[in-house]
Amino acid sequence: METSKRRGERVRSSLGIRLLACALISVLAGCGGHRKNVLTPVADTAPQSHRVEMLIATTRSPSVSRGEMFTGERARTPNFADITVSVPPDGARKVGEVSWPKKLPPNPATDFATLKADMIDIDAAKAWLNTSVRKTPDGSALVFIHGFNTRFEDSVYRFAQIVQDSGVRSAPILVTWPSRGSLLAYGYDRESTNYTRNALENLFQYLAKDAEVKEVSILAHSMGNWLTLEALRQMAIRNGGLPAKFKNVMLAAPDVDVDVFRSQIVDMGTPHPQFTLFVSRDDRALAVSRRVWGDVARLGSIDPEQAPYKQELADADIKVIDLTKVKAGDRLNHGKFAESPEIVRLIGARISDGQTLTDNRIGLGDTILAATTGTAAAAGNAAGLLLAAPVAIVDANTRDNFSSQLDALGPAGMSRSKPLPKCQAASSVNCRKQ
Repeated sequence: METSKRRGERVRSSLGIRLLACALISVLAGCGGHRKNVLTPVADTAPQSHRVEMLIATTRSPSVSRGEMFTGERARTPNFADITVSVPPDGARKVGEVSWPKKLPPNPATDFATLKADMIDIDAAKAWLNTSVRKTPDGSALVFIHGFNTRFEDSVYRFAQIVQDSGVRSAPILVTWPSRGSLLAYGYDRESTNYTRNALENLFQYLAKDAEVKEVSILAHSMGNWLTLEALRQMAIRNGGLPAKFKNVMLAAPDVDVDVFRSQIVDMGTPHPQFTLFVSRDDRALAVSRRVWGDVARLGSIDPEQAPYKQELADADIKVIDLTKVKAGDRLNHGKFAESPEIVRLIGARISDGQTLTDNRIGLGDTILAATTGTAAAAGNAAGLLLAAPVAIVDANTRDNFSSQLDALGPAGMSRSKPLPKCQAASSVNCRKQ
């Protein structure tokens, strides 16, 4: 039984964590990475800017703030939205870059800006899709499924950037699942992909049956690949195979166990869509994920020229694009496919011929956390927050992620936190297998 002395120490420790959390919340109030509430529509004041119209399908809960639109929490049923994003004119930004507004309201001449953001019902979503598909030259749709550590506005603006920079002419559909937008919430994000699996399969089933849709391309990033592959697997098992109109499936930096991927491909049967795999051996986020998941290789960081992968990929007719030497992306080398001008154009060409994603705000504190503790060990845990806390004072992206995670955890969650086992709290390589 717990002695009164130890119980007192535990209570004092918990109280200390809560007091520190409260102090940090007050320090961090109003601080963050990029501007929030950017989804409040503004006037179209830049005639030379580009416009990307997209259909949103999401399992996120609606936000009380119009500018946020959807939170990182889970909704009981799917929601839909019709959004138009203005992308600055050519020359006003670099290809692969999301120009976040420095102040609100944004200036469409220099910033990404929201021109339209309407919640719609499922019937309006079907009507939007049919109208948009008819406008394409080949009756095609592009479905994008973002990765972990992605807030709603990040997924919207990143997808708008991908559509614009890739030059695709397919009807854009963004599938956005409940992510809290922080490396500290890795476990929650992972479970949210499982939560969204049936909803994504239902969308795929609808696209397969809709006679207006002639071709479907899918682009998934990071943890979104797990969601995508599972939905396709379910669909194949249910239908006895995948429809021929599903032409391209592009897997960017997939956070997927290679052994699980082997079985998923088998379950999908043949013929299957043309899979294109984007890998990078210097992907730090996937290196952390590998430690978390029992030191089994993650699909997005394999060496495609080494055995047994080279022969297995050839046998499954999976094309591979190795981005290891590409110098683009965030601090974790996890977003190269969308931020490299050459690669994002290659994606557009691949989609067009067949008919790298998120704007993860990686803070220095997140990077340190990923390098020293392992994401799952810190996910939703006060100890992980304390490790990131000192850096949050000086690094804007860490402040934003840290503050949001404290909000999600709340005082009650902080008080219930338990100390990490010694192995999880250490940074030693001896803790790789937990």
